[in-house]
Amino acid sequence: MAVKSRRQAVVVDVGGVKVGGNHPIVVQSMTNTDTVDVPSTVNQVMALARAGSELVRVTVNTEQAAAAVPKVADTLDKFGMRVPIIGDFHYNGHILLKKYPECARALAKYRINPGNANIGRKTDDNFRTMIEVALANNKPVRIGVNWGSLDSALLTRMMDENSKLAEPKDAREVTLDAIVASAIQSAKAAESYGMGPDKIILSAKVSGVQDLIDVYRALADQCQYALHLGLTEAGMGNKGVVASTAALAPLLQEGIGDTIRTSLTPAPNGDRTEEVLVSQQILQSLGIRSFTPQVTACPGCGRTTSTFFQEMADEIQTYLREQMPKWKSGHPGVETMKVAVMGCVVNGPGESKHSNIGISLPGTFEEPKAPVYVDGRLMTTLKGNQIVAEFIQILNEYVTAHYATAN
Repeated sequence: MAVKSRRQAVVVDVGGVKVGGNHPIVVQSMTNTDTVDVPSTVNQVMALARAGSELVRVTVNTEQAAAAVPKVADTLDKFGMRVPIIGDFHYNGHILLKKYPECARALAKYRINPGNANIGRKTDDNFRTMIEVALANNKPVRIGVNWGSLDSALLTRMMDENSKLAEPKDAREVTLDAIVASAIQSAKAAESYGMGPDKIILSAKVSGVQDLIDVYRALADQCQYALHLGLTEAGMGNKGVVASTAALAPLLQEGIGDTIRTSLTPAPNGDRTEEVLVSQQILQSLGIRSFTPQVTACPGCGRTTSTFFQEMADEIQTYLREQMPKWKSGHPGVETMKVAVMGCVVNGPGESKHSNIGISLPGTFEEPKAPVYVDGRLMTTLKGNQIVAEFIQILNEYVTAHYATAN
């Protein structure tokens, strides 16, 4: 199934990063440091940005955190790191943004959870205050509904109304309807206070794959606001990666989504940047954006009892990713390059021919030679114990020859 044309959402400028319209789908992430710890927060923001996060969100939950935000922004600026910082507010955002105006100015966007900002109550002063601060500072907002903190009054009212219908919906359907209604009603409330659609991004986070797909299809049908996609609390390891991919891929294929995050639970002392790489890989696997050259490698079988091809594939993939910061500016287009590292004669030569550059290593009992194919044609055959080094040299020469140095 080919990816459909993008749904034309209203374009929102987030600190210089364009979200929506025909602009590339934006990858974002969030720190898990205590924002009060400025050095740790700065280091993690920089790591996420270098991994490819184009927007980074930080927690702003206390007065100390609000006071630290300008320090984080200033330190990043001194390091030449221009990634926009988003403030994540719950319960007391109206207080913090008013009391700490430097925080309000330093952030590129405010994330507001309508379930925690009294929207829909008799008075919505908290929500209104946050919108007014955003307007005063010319900042966009993300109105982010999460079913874990859904407006209980709205849900109760919709459940009551549903129970009176001749053919009532089940509780799941009503809950999903309430999530969509909360997002759209909150956006309309923000507009009533003077905020334009070009300052509003919506999200509707749930933790079930099919629930997420259904919610965003409904949301996309009912509005033209830019949409942020993400499976909330996706989980750890393979579960989180698979669930996020299963949820986001159908929506992205349908042209739904303007910015994404993969909300992985990191392992203890794990690398937070993993969620950025997963988001990039989802987009690249669907052919939507390219971030780094892709390595095709066979899974191995009884024909490949040696682990050499596995080790080589890993080494090549690591090398390519490490080179990308330099190649990105010096060799535009290199991120679309395809490399194959195959383990035996069955599919090795054919797969290598379909890549820009590929190598077919000898399988068990095969002749100890490794043909290298460049743009579909046999270029050379490598032998001996320097195959990896020689292949990397060929790869470097290919990059230099085929991806012109930028001026």
